[in-house]
This record gives sequence, C-alpha cells and structure tokens, in this order.
Amino acid sequence: MDRLDAMRLFMRIVDLGSFTAAADDLNLPRATVTHTIKRLEARLGAQLLQRTTRRVRATPEGEAYYSHCVRLLADVDAVEADFRQAREQPRGRLRVDLPAPAARMWLIPSLPAFFARYPLIELDIGTGDNFVDLLREGVDCVLRVGTLSDSGLVGRRVGSLEQVTVASADYVRRQGMPRNLADLQNGHYAVNWASPTTHRTEPLEFMVGRKRREVMLPGRVTVSGTEAYRVCCEAGLGIAQFPRYHTADAMANGKLKEILPTMPPPSLPVTVLYPPHRQMPARLRVFVDWLVEVMEKQL
Repeated sequence: MDRLDAMRLFMRIVDLGSFTAAADDLNLPRATVTHTIKRLEARLGAQLLQRTTRRVRATPEGEAYYSHCVRLLADVDAVEADFRQAREQPRGRLRVDLPAPAARMWLIPSLPAFFARYPLIELDIGTGDNFVDLLREGVDCVLRVGTLSDSGLVGRRVGSLEQVTVASADYVRRQGMPRNLADLQNGHYAVNWASPTTHRTEPLEFMVGRKRREVMLPGRVTVSGTEAYRVCCEAGLGIAQFPRYHTADAMANGKLKEILPTMPPPSLPVTVLYPPHRQMPARLRVFVDWLVEVMEKQL
C-alpha cells in the first residue's frame, strides 16, 4: 500500500473509530489494516492512534497528522480532477464583470468564437464601473482598467490603454484652446470624475516629459459613471480624459477636440482579476486565457 493509500486508510480509521469498520468499508483484510498503520507509525516515529476496548481515537500527534492528510489529499484530488477536466470539455456557469465599452466593442463581438470553442460554458455578464466584491457577490472574474488597490485578488495584466484629453468643439470655441498647463489653469474647467470606489474627485493627469503632473480644475458637474462622463464632455460641460478608443468616433467627426496632445495622460493598465484558487476551475482558466487573448489583439 503506497503512502497516499495509507493516509486515506488512517483517516478512515479515525472517522469510523474502528480498525474493523475501516477494513470492512475499504474491503481490506484486517491484518493489512493493522500492518499498514504499524508501518506508518514506525516511519513517522510517532503513535498516531490510541486503541481502547471500545474505540480507536487519534492521539494529539494523530490529530495533527490527520489535519495534514486532509489538506494534502484535497490537493491531490483537485490536481487529478483538473487533469480529468482538461481531457473533457470545460463546463459550467461563470459570473464575470466587464467595463461596458470594452464589452461592447471587443469582448461581446468575440463571444461566438468563444462558445464555438467551449460550448458547455455559460456566462452571466455584468457591465459597469462600480467596485465588485468577487467573494461576497459570487463573481468569478472581472476586467478592470486603471491602477488597482491591493485587494488580495490574483491579477493578470493584459495590456494598457492610451489616453487623451478632450473637450467638445463648442467648449473650445467658448473657452479657447489651451497651449500649456498654465493656460489650462486660467479660465478652464473640467467634468470632474469621482472614483466609484473611493468617491474622491480625481485630478486631470498629464505626462510632461517623464514627469506626471496633476491638475485639479474647477467643475460644474461631477460624475462617477463612464457614460455620463462622456456625455457631459460632449455637451460642453468641461475638459475630460478618456482611453483613446472611447472617443475615436467623436474625435473623427469633430465633436470632440484633443487638448494638449504633446502632454497626454499616462496610459491605463488593463488587468483581469480573480480570487486565488488552490486549483483554478477549468472553465475559469480557459475564460481568463480567452480574455487575455482577445485584449492582447486589441491593445
């Protein structure tokens, strides 16, 4: 009997409180059970079981060994299950949360190919900017843009997004086109962005050479949703900063004008986040790999 089988036998004896019951349950000769435990105790140099006339109990050393066996055998079973899943089609339901623009432009149009590859996976997709507590809300993974706080989640970087500073054509006609940061701070105002997580108003950011400069402008409106932020900017309510892809159409038709193009905002990291797993479910692993594959092609 190998060591893993000996561990399982030991655990069964503790669970049932009897050598005989464990032997019957595992369809083993009683002599084999006794011999295996003696060899196990000799190898460890510790007495694991205390035999009485009525019941077998674990000693303190046996209780500690039992706890180790539970963790070790669970890992072994998970590894074997993962390899079995790899031979089969990944299956099951996943809850994911994606930024609405990325979902609309890149990810959802690519889903037919994903489902053709993994027909037994079902997706429950949420879109939004708000903080999602993955563990509490039962979400399997999220795609997030921007600098992330230390959440205890596993992060996999998939790229970065170039940003631009823009204002509506009407705003530029009224307020003028700033030529530098000094101009910007003299008579201009912003559509202020409040973080959905911290609710703190964020400054505009500019890269001047290799240095990051922050500028806090007055604003007549503060928002915390991406769509509202864009609409307020297009309505001429102030200067705003977006990933370039988010404003490409409006800039192409002249609705939005780029501000200070030689001092762009810093790029935004794009990251897939998911809870730590001893063994990641196959359906989650292949979905994360697919997310990375799609985003790397776009970015």
